[in-house]
Amino acid sequence: QVQLVESGGGLVQAGGSLRLSCAASGRTFTHLPMGWFRQAPGKEREFVATITYSGDSIYYADSVKGRFTISRDNAKNTVSLQMNSLKPEDTAVYYCAAQKVNYGSAEDWLRQARAYDYWGQGTQVTVSS
Repeated sequence: QVQLVESGGGLVQAGGSLRLSCAASGRTFTHLPMGWFRQAPGKEREFVATITYSGDSIYYADSVKGRFTISRDNAKNTVSLQMNSLKPEDTAVYYCAAQKVNYGSAEDWLRQARAYDYWGQGTQVTVSS
């Protein structure tokens, strides 16, 4: 059974930092991208960042570019999201996502939630002003 388990969420003041981690179990994601999405109350799930297996392609949402950094450790089957200079508008449940098979790594495709088959349960990030 494949599981993605996020951790590291919490409450932080604006300008602060958090590091989210996602541990995958049940299979490895060799040659498959992994990503982060978020969903704020009353809003649709939105793309945050994604990284290919080798790390040679990394994409960010414009709203987080320059503040967030995605990384992965393939030996540990984990993907992380370092979030700096957090803003109240970053408040959301953050989800880790992974593909079951390689559907392609075009940037436009990887920015879509439907490109991913496996999802974690989410971790809450709350940024106070």
